[in-house]
Amino acid sequence: MSNVAPQQQAPDRRARDVHTRVTVLVALGANVLIAAAKTTAGLLTASPALLSEAAHSIADSLNEVFLLIAVRRSRRPADARHPFGYGKERYFWALLAAVGIFVLGGSFSVYQGLHALRTGGQESHEGYVVGLAVLTVALLAEGGSLLRALHQVHHQRGRVRDPALRTVIAEDSTAVLGVVLAMAGMVLHLVTGQVAWEAVASLSIGLLLVYVAYRLAREARDRLIGEAVDPELSERIGAFLAAQEEIDNVASLLTMRLGMDSVLVAARIDLAPGIDSEEVELACVRIKQRIGEQWPQADHVFLDITEAPAPGSTGW
Repeated sequence: MSNVAPQQQAPDRRARDVHTRVTVLVALGANVLIAAAKTTAGLLTASPALLSEAAHSIADSLNEVFLLIAVRRSRRPADARHPFGYGKERYFWALLAAVGIFVLGGSFSVYQGLHALRTGGQESHEGYVVGLAVLTVALLAEGGSLLRALHQVHHQRGRVRDPALRTVIAEDSTAVLGVVLAMAGMVLHLVTGQVAWEAVASLSIGLLLVYVAYRLAREARDRLIGEAVDPELSERIGAFLAAQEEIDNVASLLTMRLGMDSVLVAARIDLAPGIDSEEVELACVRIKQRIGEQWPQADHVFLDITEAPAPGSTGW
């Protein structure tokens, strides 16, 4: 297995991780301040929509801590206990973040909405102007954090492979929409005197968070249990192997994502007739090196020779 490709990729990976960490820190700073302001205003006004948004921001703050841990731990080098590295740490912590969104954000918001519908809520509008002002500031802060994340995506040519960055974008997008829903609910409550508008806003925020949590959790689950690469990439690798003069047939090809930039490729191949045992090892090394040069993310390549042309040939 060739180590040239991973070494060449290392500086780019470190630079990308630095950008991701800055993006997460920006989101964390914004959410901590916003969560404190929303909680204070929500308790003063007893607004269900505002309290739901406070829970949303608290959940996002906790999740950003998870994402910072993910970025740091996933960069650890492979060792004896984890020979394929720690790339899947990113997906594990992304899964915890999705659970946090569901439990702290979605569930509490749904509860707030149902409670307001059942009890009629607080009819006093005292402090609602302050609450709306807090939400306006939150909208600007969440929007700024979202723009920062989208700016990083633009520099990555529109690709969002990093689960930490994907989670930040999902959180900030949901936060912007949640603030708009909360503001609409509070304004309609002020105009009509009906707390049901805030209850509906709170329920909408909760259901939105539950949906986002489900999508993020499903993506993390797929990566954790061992997901193959995109069919197009798998076909290209298979075609590349089949085109090699040393290979007579590709009996099977298995792939699995081990991290953002790490892919395992295992192929069962039949060698072409006429290759002696001394050439088998050189052919395997050459083929794996070519795969690494063409697809740097394929840093673990195994070739299993099912029909060696001569005794003494070994599988890779």
